[in-house]
Amino acid sequence: MASKKYTGLFGLLCLFVSGAFAQIGGSYDVQDSSVVPSKRLPQHTEFMANNYPYPALPRNQWEIGLKVGTFGISGDVRNRFPGFGAGLHVRKALGYVMSIRGEFGFGTTKGLNFQPSMGYARNPAWKSYTVSGNPTVPVFYNYKTNIYDASLEAVFTLNNIRFHRAKTGFNLYGFIGVAGMIYDTKIDALNGSGANYDFSSVIAKYGPTGFRYKDRKNIKKDLKNILDGKYETPGETDNGQPKVFGKPFRPALVLGAGIAFKLNKRLSLAIEDKITIPKTDLLDGQQWQENVTNIGGTYTAPAQTRDMDLYNFLSVGLNITIGGRKSVEPLWWLNPLDYAYNEINKPRHMKIPKPVLDDSDGDGVTDQFDMEPNTPAGAPVDSHGVSRDTDGDGVPDYKDKELITPTQCQPVDADGVGKCPPPACCDSLRKYIEENGIRGGGKCKIGDLPSITFKGRAVVLNNDSKALLASVAQKIRDNSDCKIAVIGYCSSSKSEQQLSWDRVNAVINYLVEKEGISADRFIFKYGETGGDCNTVDLRDGTGEEGPNSVPAPHPNLRKK
Repeated sequence: MASKKYTGLFGLLCLFVSGAFAQIGGSYDVQDSSVVPSKRLPQHTEFMANNYPYPALPRNQWEIGLKVGTFGISGDVRNRFPGFGAGLHVRKALGYVMSIRGEFGFGTTKGLNFQPSMGYARNPAWKSYTVSGNPTVPVFYNYKTNIYDASLEAVFTLNNIRFHRAKTGFNLYGFIGVAGMIYDTKIDALNGSGANYDFSSVIAKYGPTGFRYKDRKNIKKDLKNILDGKYETPGETDNGQPKVFGKPFRPALVLGAGIAFKLNKRLSLAIEDKITIPKTDLLDGQQWQENVTNIGGTYTAPAQTRDMDLYNFLSVGLNITIGGRKSVEPLWWLNPLDYAYNEINKPRHMKIPKPVLDDSDGDGVTDQFDMEPNTPAGAPVDSHGVSRDTDGDGVPDYKDKELITPTQCQPVDADGVGKCPPPACCDSLRKYIEENGIRGGGKCKIGDLPSITFKGRAVVLNNDSKALLASVAQKIRDNSDCKIAVIGYCSSSKSEQQLSWDRVNAVINYLVEKEGISADRFIFKYGETGGDCNTVDLRDGTGEEGPNSVPAPHPNLRKK
């Protein structure tokens, strides 16, 4: 196993990098069909039509990674020398959490016990040290093992689903999988001449029962002077064990965890610890327990251990993503909530129903803005929902029988009708005319009539104008002996002449067609001078001569 200093180094590096790297990058546009594979385009089409709530899974990039690090075996013999390991993997996301990774790995390491052993009677690597199957002298177990493996792993991302930020610059993950591995274990049991080592000097120096943990450095130093480091003796293998390339083959379970730090959209740095548990106890070349009471004393045959060896690979790796512009980055770097949160914050695709606001009185002004919530049906109102009072006489238009009452004729009665005082100079004359039935000057008693105003170059009557004409129509009905002159102004150009004609025509047509006034009662005048070009005046035309209809002067210039 890796020593404590490597575990500490791993922890410090995690803290440093997690603080050094900030959030990088954004998500992708779920409405972009170019990143959707053809087999998922039907789903994308349904999503864009708002017939299916989930966007199609995008095409995403592959990852290739290369890693190196320390390699060690945990077994019956101490792994005293941190070994070397390397790996190459290919990874592909199946979803935002799970991905599949295929990996090829290599590791080499050495081991050495600093305590002598006598339980090697059944280990063929130390056979030359036995007589009649019994061990004769203590030995120091050692080994050198090379391991090659290929694994298929399910990788689970642990932190890409974020609720309070779009993304982070690091990625925690765990993995589990299966592997096939071959190994080659050798033992340094013989010296350069092919003879057994003589460990008696080490035994004599520290005593047959005096070996202690605190002496290991000195013992290792002494053993280094004795052992030649050639590892010439093959380690023990399981009987009937299959072989690949002439090496023992075993299936294995793989598990581990790691953390990756994103450097940019293509590169990431990963720190990972991987444990492999093969179905063998011979990675270190030894599977027999020590049943000796003490060195130099009595002993029995050793028993086979039941535990399995395992090996550990602590690595640092560089990963690169591969894929074209029509692929998004690997899904384990994306937050699947990103689309939902952005759509809630600023909808682009969501179908939002049209808001329905209450309008209790149906006047067209919603209740929250209506300052008169109980306006009678059909009553004209202003922008605040208050009944309109055009002449300001205190009687709303829907009750006012005299829509335009001059100020001098106010106050008015309950029907909005005022009484206009006659000029003082004319009282006696008016009385004489009324008493004698005389109609002087060809005029009638209809009084003053309002003007109709148009905006811009409009020829269509607005609602206010229609309301005024409704009051005019009532006066015309009440004064059946009156004729009404309808006068439009301005004639400096053909366009102005036609515009003046259109507006006079609009007023007369409304009174004839909508109010039922006979066309014979009107005098049609247009293109007059001395008035406002945007105004059509109505006045008492009794006694005047003029037609009640006139052909359009310039029909090709008529406004529709």
